[in-house]
Amino acid sequence: MAESDFDKIDAVLHEFEGRKGSLIPILQKTQAQLGFLSKEAMKYISEKTKIPVSEIYGVTTFYTQFRMHPIGKNIIRICHGTACHVADAPEISEALYEELKVEPGGTTKDMKFTVEEVACLGCCSLAPVIMVNDKAYGRLTPSKIKDILAQY
Repeated sequence: MAESDFDKIDAVLHEFEGRKGSLIPILQKTQAQLGFLSKEAMKYISEKTKIPVSEIYGVTTFYTQFRMHPIGKNIIRICHGTACHVADAPEISEALYEELKVEPGGTTKDMKFTVEEVACLGCCSLAPVIMVNDKAYGRLTPSKIKDILAQY
């Protein structure tokens, strides 16, 4: 980690100083600052807060919102809820994985995209759906994937 990363964590810790039960918000803000929670960051938080690193690791691995590896510039979420699944979400997933040459949960080598499968995006009437960052794309077919990715 760079020195500036430690400074960012220190700023987060200062914000929550003396507040009990603030581990999750500390981890959320740290991840927002650094992009992910490295082992080094978790160890540093442990040292500063006196919370055992095993507890921090347990929280980090329990909640899916936390990432322990760098992510791509663009997050692609593929809906695999019932409506999307019935409308061929698995084919959309395969088209994405093939086009980006990644596995589920993977990040492209150029760090441009990270692909996640999610239970529901709440856009059932548009099934099948993917979301790139905060923009939803619905009524997809595998042939539409390349054009969508080209926008990013």
